[in-house]
Amino acid sequence: MSGLVDLITKVNSAVNGFVWGIPMLILLVGTGILMTILTRFFQLSHIGHWWKNTIGGIFSDKHITKHTGKNDKAISQFQSLCTALAATIGTGNIVGVASALIAGGPGAIFWMWVVAFFGMMTNYSENVLGIYYRRKNSKGEWCGGAMYYLKDGLGSYKGCKQIGAVLAVLFSVFCLLASFGIGNMSQVNSIAANMKAAFTISPAITGVVLMILAALVILGGLKRIASVTEKLVPFMAIAYIIGALVIFFVNIGHAGAVFGAIFKGAFGLRAVGGGIVGSGIRMALTWGMKRGVFSNEAGLGSSVMVHSNSNVKEPVRQGMWGIFEVFADTMVVCTLTAFAVLSSGLIDLETGAVLSESADSALVGEAFATVFGSFGPMFIAIAILLFAFSTVLGWSHYGTKAWEYLFGTKSIIAYRLVFIVMIFIGATMKLSLAWDLSDTFNGLMAMPNLIGVLCLSPLVMKITKNYVARVIHKKTDVKPMLSVFPDINEEHAE
Repeated sequence: MSGLVDLITKVNSAVNGFVWGIPMLILLVGTGILMTILTRFFQLSHIGHWWKNTIGGIFSDKHITKHTGKNDKAISQFQSLCTALAATIGTGNIVGVASALIAGGPGAIFWMWVVAFFGMMTNYSENVLGIYYRRKNSKGEWCGGAMYYLKDGLGSYKGCKQIGAVLAVLFSVFCLLASFGIGNMSQVNSIAANMKAAFTISPAITGVVLMILAALVILGGLKRIASVTEKLVPFMAIAYIIGALVIFFVNIGHAGAVFGAIFKGAFGLRAVGGGIVGSGIRMALTWGMKRGVFSNEAGLGSSVMVHSNSNVKEPVRQGMWGIFEVFADTMVVCTLTAFAVLSSGLIDLETGAVLSESADSALVGEAFATVFGSFGPMFIAIAILLFAFSTVLGWSHYGTKAWEYLFGTKSIIAYRLVFIVMIFIGATMKLSLAWDLSDTFNGLMAMPNLIGVLCLSPLVMKITKNYVARVIHKKTDVKPMLSVFPDINEEHAE
């Protein structure tokens, strides 16, 4: 068994070095920069509009949760956001931030921000394309995602039909693998490790309990997943943010030193971790970007699969939820986690060296303990339990959609059963390998998706300009650009 694990580790290391090399980072950030320019910095120039029409419109969206007739398979915009955030806000916001700080120093947080700022428009573009190219399956459920805009969008270009079809299949295969990595093993492993550290609960027991709980939700399909995440996500996010804000205000006197260390470390103005973890801008940039993508998933093409299930018919309206999703995940939650750790004295702000023997989530728990005492580690253990379990629920839907694209709707139950069994395996797996596999699957999944977004960027720009003219500038002579499938627009009210 150890020989097999060593082989997997060796192969994964080689693949990981390729998919997370400089070309991949350029592709990832470059796509976000291009979409930001093409949409004229939509995330800034229309910040009031997208804020009002996302988090500001939650309560007015509640009336859309009820459906009748053939539309009863849809979910509300808020439910789609919660399901997407359930998959997005996970261990990356705690474990991912801690590991980025340990390996890349305080400067890694700056590069997480950079990825998030431009990633807002990558995520926006994915959602716009997802709504534009979605369709209904034989059960009347929405089907949307990178595989569809690769096949129908990229494939519509002259000479690109086969390329689009191949990339769609590759994306679906990588998504299946990623659902077991980022969406299952690494999440459950973090839960098991923290339950053992905080409450001395055996990983095997944790695995069995999580299997049972997950089965009760996942086997009920998207409507049940959305119903659970709609209640779980706001509660867990608000609870964690309140706890982190308490630390922020207690340590507000360290704010200048913390943010100074982040900016200076980002540009290699100070050594990162001495000779222990390397030094300079490369480590901060690489780890900040890798963990940033792991956290907010912008560029992976993952959350678009649930955003496409929304009852909205206007592509840009769902795209704006994608902007908010990345903002909430990285700019808010990840930043608060980073501040809690950096202001606690557990990391030397001058050198970036870690002054604690704790690693990953335990480091965040120790940081919370400086303010909340012995309750701190227990609070983090419970937060990871909720964050990670909600991620498992969200990613089970992503994997289901990838499986459906490859094998049809009739055999979906097979995937869900395997996914549930993998929860137990993930709970007892070696943590570092689970994270390494997740990084690799993330990179492989992002490649075909980003190619699709880049090739279809003129369409995203056109749809955005159309929306801005009609809705923001109130031009009455502009006709709307809705779904590529006219029958969907007619049957589905916004």
